[in-house]
Amino acid sequence: MSAVLRFENVSKQYPGGHAALDDVSFEVVQGEMLFVTGHSGAGKSTLLKLVHLSERPSRGAVLFGGRNLLKVRGARIPLHRREVGVVYQDHRLLTDRTIEENVALPLILRGERRDHIGKRVREVLARLGLGHRGRALPSQLSAGEQQRVGIARAIVGEPRLLVADEPTGNLDPTLAAEIMSLFASMPERGTSVLVVSHDLALIKKMKKRVLVLDHGKLVDDISPDDLAE
Repeated sequence: MSAVLRFENVSKQYPGGHAALDDVSFEVVQGEMLFVTGHSGAGKSTLLKLVHLSERPSRGAVLFGGRNLLKVRGARIPLHRREVGVVYQDHRLLTDRTIEENVALPLILRGERRDHIGKRVREVLARLGLGHRGRALPSQLSAGEQQRVGIARAIVGEPRLLVADEPTGNLDPTLAAEIMSLFASMPERGTSVLVVSHDLALIKKMKKRVLVLDHGKLVDDISPDDLAE
């Protein structure tokens, strides 16, 4: 299968000398779901920022669909981000917009037809158990519901790649398992999934490939077969 995402000897050094990533190489193939784990400060969030073009590598290359992201500049950055759905830890919802309006935003920016947007938003909210909350404001939702809205917004456009930063951090175990099951179903729809998580029990239960970061280095690439043992 072709690679959706490839890191080739990627390093990221911040001012002051802190190396967030050090010579990291891996690839994510089309239709794959995998996890990235490691201690706090291991470089997990920096890795996601490089994928979303919030940061640029100091050395090496990040390739998306074979395209070197270092060459993606200006107006082409929003075009790239349409292909990458992002689930943030802090939700980043627009507080003055309804849940439906928050979820619809990626489709509006893409210029989709209004009738298609409404249908797609209702479908995704229903899948996440939020079909009855579309008219509510983010402040009227629990932390878990807000997280699900963030997930809905990230997947509504069916991106080529979904990256999620601790997506189950504010969810109870039952809902966390449901969200992971939803993520696991996305490769069938053509979306590869990369999840950053500290929840080792959940990761092991999912039986997916796991990348392990330690002080910016990729120290292990564990196959599902090894996790199942």
